[in-house]
Amino acid sequence: MELFIDYLKQIQNTQHRAKTQEILLWVAKKFPMLQPKISWNQPIFTDHGTFIIGFSVAKHHLAVAPERVGIERFSKEITKSGYQHSKELIRIQWDQTIDFILLEKIIQFNRMDKEHCSTFWRKENLSQ
Repeated sequence: MELFIDYLKQIQNTQHRAKTQEILLWVAKKFPMLQPKISWNQPIFTDHGTFIIGFSVAKHHLAVAPERVGIERFSKEITKSGYQHSKELIRIQWDQTIDFILLEKIIQFNRMDKEHCSTFWRKENLSQ
């Protein structure tokens, strides 16, 4: 988590910083095999050189980016958790709780789906 200290320090709202730190710590502890990185000035996690999930802070929400395939796969569950999403990211409003069960499913799916992926981003929908 030392890697993310400077990123977290930049988040001026203490509640937003705490929630962001909570989710980053959770990913790091739950998935110790993932490599934490800062890319595009945002915290991300990779596995064998391929993107698994990323996070970014916005004024009204914490954005979670698992790539389009992950969002499509879990769209109904994302909506059921009360989150809004686009094709590329999930928005967790600052006053919403984090659905760690859903987050775990998304990360596990990406790890399995990209197990044989040799590129950073998916080149195609590998899950079909």
